[in-house]
Amino acid sequence: MGPVNWIAVVVATLFALGASTLWYGPLFGRARLEEVGPGKLGIRRSPARTAAITAALLFISASMMGHMFARVGAATLDVKWWLYFMMSGGLAIAFVVPSLWISYSQQRISTRLALIDGGFWLAAYLSMGLAFMLMGQ
Repeated sequence: MGPVNWIAVVVATLFALGASTLWYGPLFGRARLEEVGPGKLGIRRSPARTAAITAALLFISASMMGHMFARVGAATLDVKWWLYFMMSGGLAIAFVVPSLWISYSQQRISTRLALIDGGFWLAAYLSMGLAFMLMGQ
């Protein structure tokens, strides 16, 4: 196992935060607001606190992804660059999105909102994979 590239972990966190800003802003912000409405699933904390919590949790995901890529090794990833996307997207598709949808189905949250939020996690994880690839793992 090679060393974890902690700078890439921070950059991957920033990439995922950027994806969040785009996803819940110009891309699907209005659709999500239509779905949840003001006061339902809306933000109940200050925006700064919410951003800090989001950044901390995305950092945890990015650090685990950094460990995963370090385990595979730079030599393998240099030759098989698609593994960045296959592995990061695979984590989202196989673990994160299904657990989100299971939780949403128990809470009777709409399919539309589940698709918006599930799509975000796939985009966020793929953006983290892109960051690791650009930073050379």
